[in-house]
Amino acid sequence: MTNTIKVLAAGSLRRAWAPLCDAFTEETDSKVDVEFGPAGLLRERIEQGEKVDLFASANTAHPLTLQQHGKALDVEAFCGNSLCVTARKGPELDKLNWLSVLLDPRFRLATSTPQSDPSGDYTWQMFEQIERRHPDAGAILRNKALRLVGGEKSAKIPAGKLAAEWLICSGQADVFIGYTSYAALLRENDALEVYNIPADYNVRARYALATCTEKGKPLAEFILSETGQHILQNAGFCGRHAVMPE
Repeated sequence: MTNTIKVLAAGSLRRAWAPLCDAFTEETDSKVDVEFGPAGLLRERIEQGEKVDLFASANTAHPLTLQQHGKALDVEAFCGNSLCVTARKGPELDKLNWLSVLLDPRFRLATSTPQSDPSGDYTWQMFEQIERRHPDAGAILRNKALRLVGGEKSAKIPAGKLAAEWLICSGQADVFIGYTSYAALLRENDALEVYNIPADYNVRARYALATCTEKGKPLAEFILSETGQHILQNAGFCGRHAVMPE
């Protein structure tokens, strides 16, 4: 196990991680042991002393916090994401757009959990942008949102299922706000309708790596390489150069 790199990674990276690690192992002969979860909760584990070589977060704040506390050698943005809306398909969606679906009182709206999971933080940021354009609408969404995933006490999403798919198809919610990187997979389910969110309302998610040990550096460098970036883009993420600060 001495050649194994220990990683904690945001759950939204799960589907990209297998091809990333397979390609990295083929190139370097190093193994990767990864555990997925909400990035905020993973950061807390590292702060409390858990030893890892690399932390892949769905935001930059958690890695930077680790660096400020002396628990990360380096922090680097490595890919990006955005938000989309998924709803249970049905005639009641006729003539509704993404925003009217969110606001419709007939529909139970589920989200991830702010602070514990960056997806929830990005969703709340979007609510703020909606509020600026449509007074009271953001407040309505904050009040109706059910924080069903990504929290410390949230139910575990079944293996192989996407949060939106599981929550809606199991009857726990009618609408879910989640990452655009899942949109293509969600559209394969005939029971679901996926809405793109216009750029002027959407939130740009910036994912970052915290390299915690020298041992984690080769994997971080591979993820930032042309090969690693290509794999991430194939999984629905945008490349690191698209999320670098202006």
